[in-house]
Amino acid sequence: MEQNIPTLDDIDQIMTEVVVAEYWERGYWVGPKLFDDDQVQRLRDAHERLWAGVHDYAIPSIYGFMGHDLDTPAVRQQVDAFWLNAEMRRAILSPLIGKIGARLMRTGSVRLWHDQAIWKPGTGGREQTIAGNVGWHQDYGFWQSCSTTNMCSAWVALQDTDLTNGTMRMVVGSHKWGLIEGSGNDKKEMDKWAEHFARLGGGQWQDEPVLLKAGQVSFHHSLTFHGSGPNLSDQPRLCVISHMMPGDTVYRAGQNPHPNLAFLGPNAYDGQSFESEFFPQMWSAT
Repeated sequence: MEQNIPTLDDIDQIMTEVVVAEYWERGYWVGPKLFDDDQVQRLRDAHERLWAGVHDYAIPSIYGFMGHDLDTPAVRQQVDAFWLNAEMRRAILSPLIGKIGARLMRTGSVRLWHDQAIWKPGTGGREQTIAGNVGWHQDYGFWQSCSTTNMCSAWVALQDTDLTNGTMRMVVGSHKWGLIEGSGNDKKEMDKWAEHFARLGGGQWQDEPVLLKAGQVSFHHSLTFHGSGPNLSDQPRLCVISHMMPGDTVYRAGQNPHPNLAFLGPNAYDGQSFESEFFPQMWSAT
């Protein structure tokens, strides 16, 4: 079956100013299907290999392999999975994602800040627990060592994703609140912390589920509050995420540390560029 995956040239027609304005007004945008069914299956297989400890490259991520107890409902998360798995690397560094990110961030080039491979186990509805929740947070709460809040995350669904299997929920317009104190933590009691963050932000808390088909990609601003509830299905919910930054982003010293800063070397300095192979270029207009 033909799946109409867009080409790089198609992105110019897809990413109209209306789309970009919607992203900046709402703080997120649901994009098209960028990965066909064969690619989705290969990425699902890549997850299986990743969590089995089977790696494609000899040099691991600075995080190493983030092993987990696979029998718990807690979310499995591997940061910098592109260091470990070739199929994930191709998807995470996709120029289609990069070009869309460039349009949304209104920049001429895009680099990867870091990635994530996430496996949210299914409980089959049998277990009432918040262990599998990803609590409300702003990504930039963790990324204040980057010189701009104009950063964008692309979330690639590897199955049809809705509230039954713990899809992401976005708080519409919350990127306009600025950086909120305490937003860089995973607070799993979602109702309680929604009230708290809404009060600090001084805005209406309007969270929406992001409904995606397998291979579809959503994009959100680094200040947009988001999180996800439990996976009540009997299958894991899988995704890969590309966290992107404009190509001219530099290191902002004196802020909260991030493990990826080690890639800047032992003598990192304020204003140091992230322009290196450790932060690969995803797309450039030139």
